[in-house]
Amino acid sequence: MLFRQLKYFITVVRCQSFTEAAEECFISQSAISQQIKALEQELGVDLLKREGRHFSLTPAGSYLYDHGQSLLDEVEELKKETIRRGLDNDTELRIGFPKNFSTPELSTSIAEFSKLYPEVNISIISGTHEELFALLLEHRIDMKISEQRRAYDPDYENVELTHSRSYIEISARHPLAGQTVIDTEDLSKLTCILVVSKGQEESERNFYEQTLRLSHRFAYAYSLEEARLMVLSHRGYFPIDVLGQMPETVPGVKRIPLYRHQKPISRNYFACWEKKQSTYYIEEFAALLKKVIQQLDE
Repeated sequence: MLFRQLKYFITVVRCQSFTEAAEECFISQSAISQQIKALEQELGVDLLKREGRHFSLTPAGSYLYDHGQSLLDEVEELKKETIRRGLDNDTELRIGFPKNFSTPELSTSIAEFSKLYPEVNISIISGTHEELFALLLEHRIDMKISEQRRAYDPDYENVELTHSRSYIEISARHPLAGQTVIDTEDLSKLTCILVVSKGQEESERNFYEQTLRLSHRFAYAYSLEEARLMVLSHRGYFPIDVLGQMPETVPGVKRIPLYRHQKPISRNYFACWEKKQSTYYIEEFAALLKKVIQQLDE
């Protein structure tokens, strides 16, 4: 049984007309009729019960139509995916993530993705929210993982990963370290340590001061490790978002849930990439990361 014969048969039944089916398949009516007769001869059964210009399905024909349509759909999907993979010539995936982003889900996803697609070289670039946005616009990264600070742009795919839980890390010797939760009002007179890139201090400060209503005093670190050393030396507290699971804090540091007006602060994290630049590998990594986060968060 040839694939085209099955396609002709399905089309004839769906259109309920040899003439319309022939037009849709761009062949003559006599040719499509001959192909279906050849299919019946090969199978050794009648598929159509012909009654003048009309026809009805035999039990065998009904079975072939019901199951043949699913087969055609699978073949079409197989064709599309094969073409997409063939067109995705770039074997590098460049992922941008926030500088204050520390979660095992990302490393787990990269490890699993590398097992599935060893031909793809993964590059990891960290930066502030604004830096990642600029890198994506300039096509210097393929996708970014970050919290939502802007309205969704219709030219970009935005796959929601999870809602973060906001915490602060503070010295275990600080008087606030014994609290089970900390409200933003409790932090108004303390120094907030932000993990930034050089030149991005002001934009990050504006976000945390005006949007999250944190402290009015800020200090800056350029890595997670530096921020935690500053916390240990009583230079301030460090805000951090938790997605899924989070490793234990370093000795001497307490991690406490952050609230505002007695409600926990939560932010939406998503994977984002330009629709015109979308590839099979980008979509696969985003789906895998979301799956890993959901599994480890259960």
